[in-house]
Amino acid sequence: MRRLLGPLLCLWALRLPAGSGAAARGLDVASYRERVRAMFYHAYEHYLESAFPYDELRPLTCDGQDTWGSFSLTLIDALDTLLILGNVSEFQRVVNVLQEGVDFDIDVNASVFETNIRVVGGLLSAHLLSRKAGLEVEAGWPCSGPLLRMAEEAARKLLPAFQTPTGMPYGTVNLLHGVNPGETPVTCTAGIGTFIVEFATLSHLTGDPVFEDVARKALKALWKNRSDIGLVGNHIDVITAKWVAQDAGIGAGVDSYFEYLVKGAILLQDKELMSMFLEYNKAIKNYTKFDDWYLWVQMYKGTVSMPVFQSLEAYWPGLQSLIGDVDNAMRTFLNYYTVWKQFGGLPEFYNIPQGYTVDKREGYPLRPELIESAMYLYRATRDPTLLELGRDAVESIEKISKVDCGFATIKDLRDHRLDNRMESFFLAETIKYLYLLFDPDNFIHNDGSDFDVVVTPYGECVLNAGGYVFNTEAHPIDPAALHCCRKRKEEQWEVEDLMREFYSRKKTKKFTLKRAPDHGEGENAKDPKNASSEKAGEKRNSKKSSHSLLSCPSQSFHSKLAVLGQVFLDNT
Repeated sequence: MRRLLGPLLCLWALRLPAGSGAAARGLDVASYRERVRAMFYHAYEHYLESAFPYDELRPLTCDGQDTWGSFSLTLIDALDTLLILGNVSEFQRVVNVLQEGVDFDIDVNASVFETNIRVVGGLLSAHLLSRKAGLEVEAGWPCSGPLLRMAEEAARKLLPAFQTPTGMPYGTVNLLHGVNPGETPVTCTAGIGTFIVEFATLSHLTGDPVFEDVARKALKALWKNRSDIGLVGNHIDVITAKWVAQDAGIGAGVDSYFEYLVKGAILLQDKELMSMFLEYNKAIKNYTKFDDWYLWVQMYKGTVSMPVFQSLEAYWPGLQSLIGDVDNAMRTFLNYYTVWKQFGGLPEFYNIPQGYTVDKREGYPLRPELIESAMYLYRATRDPTLLELGRDAVESIEKISKVDCGFATIKDLRDHRLDNRMESFFLAETIKYLYLLFDPDNFIHNDGSDFDVVVTPYGECVLNAGGYVFNTEAHPIDPAALHCCRKRKEEQWEVEDLMREFYSRKKTKKFTLKRAPDHGEGENAKDPKNASSEKAGEKRNSKKSSHSLLSCPSQSFHSKLAVLGQVFLDNT
């Protein structure tokens, strides 16, 4: 057990004891936590009343719209947030609603990237949290269960996208018919490299290696096609492996590729993935970092192409904290925080030399990235400045964005005009990270001192010990679950058989031990010794698709600068 828990605890190894920093600044953490809870329910209840079963709420007109595939997406995305807020009964109700109402056999063109991070990730997280939420789980859980089967069904709908000469996936797939014949082969880097967390989890839980295999092949294809100076561009042709947009940076179109190298390494204890990231990190520091800002550069030459900070880049300090680079993380975070203070939010693009927004990129769709970094860094440092960002976020969002039917995207931070959209990530990420920032005792922050022992057909496994790995949509995955569903190796059986034979000679027939049947002899087959283990475990347990700026584009790229489908002329 120590061997299993050890790596899980490394995530929070930098935590300091609960300090007096927050109190010294007079910030009422409990009060802000409750305000965040109220924000969640204001948005969630209006989604249920006005928008369900559509994907998203339109808060200005109090109705709904489908955006990513007609999945009731906000409901899936909000599910694990409900449990983090402690609402067990609503979690249970929504699980039943999703089982009855979500259908993936639909003639819809869906983003492979978005479907994975929001739908597959949301269902996997909810599946692994089901027992904690008081649901009666079926025999064999967590290696089986209705939410796991839903996640697997959704992921299988995405597999045709990976059938390319390079192993890098198309950006869009039709859930009924596969990849459309005229589908563009141009996919953003993040749309290729953001699968290992969800797909490896699926493979470990279901025993089918295909998911992890395709995710790894896509990651390695990007690695193979990096430039001689160690950078990757923004968009690539998945058929020819030719870079179409050659801007290199840490932001939109690239971001979660780097994130998943780190989180995949932590989840799988994979040294190769971490070494890949560390090599990228060197190149990023060498060519894109200037005074604790990160610019966009030409991937082959390293020359600056766009001196812009994007709001999506604000995840980077949190990622740095996961590899222990806290000092650099804090300096970069404070740069980004100055932009928030200037506008009451992070504009999509911010011109660093001019110190102002970029034309037509002045909006703030209530993104979570800066809050996400604050949550990670606060766990590492207890610096009260990070709580102050949380305070500012609550005050800004409530003042600028709150309307009668929820929270609206801010179309322009300069004059606070609103747009008629509330993306599902507002409840999945922004609210969740805010709440966790103000809730130091949440089960998500478990340091391994409390855990559950679950008996599976393969023996005992430890769950809920902490060290959760958040996917890029903030859906927490329990790393320990990946150890629950592996069949025992033949060598282990041989050793156990020898030991049993040895000891059986010293016992009467009444106490002769028998080898448990293989999994293939029945899903619920168990070793007789697990009966006592189960009791011990019980004792321990008491303790039509429209595309937004997030989508990968379906257009050709000819201009020098292109980020997430937005093409910039040289004079932009």
